[in-house]
Amino acid sequence: MSGGSFTSPAALAAALTRNGVASMAAVHIAMEHSAQSLKSRVQQNASGRPGPNIVTGRYRASWQAEVSGAGPLVTGVVGSSAPQARRLEYGFAGADSLGRVYHQPPFPHLGPAVQEAGPKIVRELGTAVRAVL
Repeated sequence: MSGGSFTSPAALAAALTRNGVASMAAVHIAMEHSAQSLKSRVQQNASGRPGPNIVTGRYRASWQAEVSGAGPLVTGVVGSSAPQARRLEYGFAGADSLGRVYHQPPFPHLGPAVQEAGPKIVRELGTAVRAVL
């Protein structure tokens, strides 16, 4: 173990190869924590102004976090399959497919959560990798 200090990309790659299984397990755990934290923040932001107001609670509950790994790649996805998600985040002006006309302002809740969480996620993933190197 080198303590996480590397002078070249090749040295880092060699250490990751030597400690690959432990590194991937640590990254997967860190990504799961990060994705769940981001989902929680989005749900908090979708609990009233400046984000969308709660009507039934179904929209807020529709947010999901999934983490998957294949080989050296770990991916975290946070999203909602609710049909109003895009409209609430970005707003909508114009006629919908049924001809109804809307002038709905945006109520950002995902974007601000991502802006806030991005640096934290990078730090957490870096800490996880350094811990096994």
